[in-house]
Amino acid sequence: MVEGDVLGGADGRKAVVVVPVLGIGEVAPGDNVAALLDGVDVRDGDILVITSKIVSKAEGRIRLAPDRTAAIMEETERVVARRGDTVISQTHHGFVMAAAGVDASNTEPGTVLLLPEDSDASARRIRAKLGKHVGVIISDTFGRPWRHGLTDLAIGAAGVVPLEDYRGGHDTHGNPLNATVTALVDEIAAAAELVKGKLTGVPIAIVRGLAHLVTADDGPGVRPLIRPADEDLFRYGSRDVVAARRTVTDFSDESVDLSAVRRAVAAAVTAPHDGEPVRYVLVESAELRRKLHDAPLLVVPCRVGPGGEAPAGAAVENLLIQLAMEGLGSAWYRRPVPADLLDLPESWTPVGYVAVGHPAAPAPDRPPIDPDDFIVVR
Repeated sequence: MVEGDVLGGADGRKAVVVVPVLGIGEVAPGDNVAALLDGVDVRDGDILVITSKIVSKAEGRIRLAPDRTAAIMEETERVVARRGDTVISQTHHGFVMAAAGVDASNTEPGTVLLLPEDSDASARRIRAKLGKHVGVIISDTFGRPWRHGLTDLAIGAAGVVPLEDYRGGHDTHGNPLNATVTALVDEIAAAAELVKGKLTGVPIAIVRGLAHLVTADDGPGVRPLIRPADEDLFRYGSRDVVAARRTVTDFSDESVDLSAVRRAVAAAVTAPHDGEPVRYVLVESAELRRKLHDAPLLVVPCRVGPGGEAPAGAAVENLLIQLAMEGLGSAWYRRPVPADLLDLPESWTPVGYVAVGHPAAPAPDRPPIDPDDFIVVR
C-alpha cells in the first residue's frame, strides 16, 4: 500500500503513513532539533513526532544525579501514589506519570534527563524553525491505569488539532454522543512509536496523511488534554488517600463548590458512631464566618444528645480526608462555638469547626513515615 490508497469505503479517506527518520545521531545541549531534519523529505501537511529525550538533551535538561530520587522530588508537584521505590507523580506541567518523567535511560551513566520545561513552547520553536506548514508533537512514554504496558503520549504540540469533540453528534445508529472526545495528538504519538521504539535509535517519525489536522497557527498545545483536579475521579492512589490530607490554613479567594462539601459530609456520615450520627452546619454567611474564623466556608460538626467526642472525631477525620479528595484544603479547630450564634436545636452540641477553602499554595510532599517509630509491641 502506498500513500493515497484507500482500503474499502468511498468517503475519500486516505491512508496514514508513518515514516521513521533515520540517521540522527547523539544530541547534545545547544543542538538545533529542527536542523536534524535538514535533507529529510518533510512536506506540508506532515506531522513530526519527536521523542522528548532529544528535546531535553538539546535544551540542556540533563542533571548529574547519583541520587535519582532528589531529581524526582524537584520535578514533582504532587505525589499521586507510591509503592516501594515506584513513585507516580504529578509534574509541574500537570502530567501524571512515573518518576515525574525523570529518565535514566538513553543518557550517560550518573546522569538523568528531565522533561522539557515547556514542551508546547519547544514544539512551537521547532515548528517555526522548520518554516513549513507542518505539525509538531513531542512525545514521552506513559504507563496506564488498569493495563500493563507502556505507550507514547503527547506532552507538547504545535500546529496540530489536539482533541476531536464528538459530543452533541450521533453515531451511525442515531444514538447521541455525550462523552466522546478523542485525544488526537496522543493517538498520533502512539502510532509514531511503532517505528521509533526504545532501542532502535530513531527519535523522530513523520506521520503523513493527516494534513486536515495541521493548523495554520500553533494552537493550544496539549493543555486541553490535562484533566482539571475537580474533574479527576482518581486523583490519589488508594494507598495515599489518608496521607493526602493536609492541614491548610492559608486559602485562596476561589469560591468553594458546595456540592463537593456535601459529598464530604456524606463520607463523614459513614463514620462509626454511638447513637445518633454527627450533624453538620455549613456556615456560608460572611457575617457569621467573621465571628468564628476567616475562611471561605466553615463546617461545624455537632453531637446530638449525650455522648463523648469519639464518634465526632471519627466523623471529622472522614470529612477532612474527603475534602482533600475533592481538592479542597481544610483545618480542624477544636474551639468552642456558641450554639446560640448558629441558632441550633437544643440537642445539638458543636465540637469545634473545620475551615474549608482552596489552598493558596501547593502542599509540600509528606516525607515517608516509618510506622516502627510509633509502635510498641507487647
